[in-house]
Amino acid sequence: MRAVFLSPRYPPEMRQFTRGLAEVGVEVLGVGDGAPDPELRRYLSGYLEVPSLLDEDDLIARVRRWLRGRSVDRVLANWEPLVMAAARMREQFGVPGMSVDAVRGFRDKQLMKDRVAAAGLRVPRAHRVHSIKDVWSAIEQIGYPAIIKPISGAGSADTYKVTSALELERILPHMHHVAEAICEEFIDGDEYTYDTVAIDGVPVLESVTQYLPNALQMRSNEWISPIMLSVRDLEQAHIRPGVELGRRVLTALGMGDGMTHMEWFRTPAGEVVFGEVACRPGGACVVDLMNYTNDIDLFREWARVATHRTFEGSTVRKYNVGIVFKRAQGQGRIRHIAGLTEFYQRYREHIVEDTLLRPGTPRRDWKATLLSDGYIVVRHPDWDTACRMTTDAATSIHLYAS
Repeated sequence: MRAVFLSPRYPPEMRQFTRGLAEVGVEVLGVGDGAPDPELRRYLSGYLEVPSLLDEDDLIARVRRWLRGRSVDRVLANWEPLVMAAARMREQFGVPGMSVDAVRGFRDKQLMKDRVAAAGLRVPRAHRVHSIKDVWSAIEQIGYPAIIKPISGAGSADTYKVTSALELERILPHMHHVAEAICEEFIDGDEYTYDTVAIDGVPVLESVTQYLPNALQMRSNEWISPIMLSVRDLEQAHIRPGVELGRRVLTALGMGDGMTHMEWFRTPAGEVVFGEVACRPGGACVVDLMNYTNDIDLFREWARVATHRTFEGSTVRKYNVGIVFKRAQGQGRIRHIAGLTEFYQRYREHIVEDTLLRPGTPRRDWKATLLSDGYIVVRHPDWDTACRMTTDAATSIHLYAS
């Protein structure tokens, strides 16, 4: 089995997916826009460095020349900006996998909502917009509050909530670089993910994670310590409808083999509303949460599904798992962490990962990465206990920089 894997070195978790491919016996031909380090190279059978991964036509031409007639069995990509390039390569090279049309349904947010709505599922009212005039016209039909975001964006980048005409006027100048956007109804409710590993669009593993607070609030307020908390029991009355919604969405969009990441809302009235979905793994440590929940290695299991169409991991959900992202107060280098020693004294046996930046380390740009200045991961079979630990980490641990 030989597979082309786009961008094995970035984002950082792609290294783990590369490892997974190698461990299930795949000959991995990596394509990236930088040189792989020695550790990554040991999982690669070949590597092509290109000037840009985002110039699709040039990328495809370079890969074609590089292969020089060598056959490949799969073309894979787990980074959102590259899923369409991978689909185009599959069609041009005659390789099995999701088609360009199917992938477009996961990438184009308006087309996505149209197809999901056509299946009879509740989606936010939305309009595709190309100009300021289009935005104002869409707002007239949707009303306030509304959300404006790129038609093919990811991770809440360039995403804005607007509650008035004055606010819209302030935000529009920040959208000039976005060629095509979507203006949609704002859904007020608790926000969850629905993540899967699927074969022929049928989930062989399912997971639900709650955002605390919602994703847009996480990305908009520096003082917040965002929490993502995986749910052990998917049979709960307030969770089950979201799982059923997710399954129907994958059918409506024609999902194939691989991982998916969907966001959905539960309103105060109990209505379940689709948000958006991607035909790739969730970022910001979502796969790590799933691994800690089930005690499995989904980097390897994804590889097995994507290449051999089999899944061998455990589907038993053992824990609720919470990750808390921390943002330092101040600028410069981390000089002090308050509350961490005490947190360890209270919960040491339940802490499974700690990447908080230690004193002397330069703090990161919190707007550029949800990982911020590090995170701490805890897990427990009991939901209330897991919630208490994550809330405690969010409120009692403080990083200071200067």
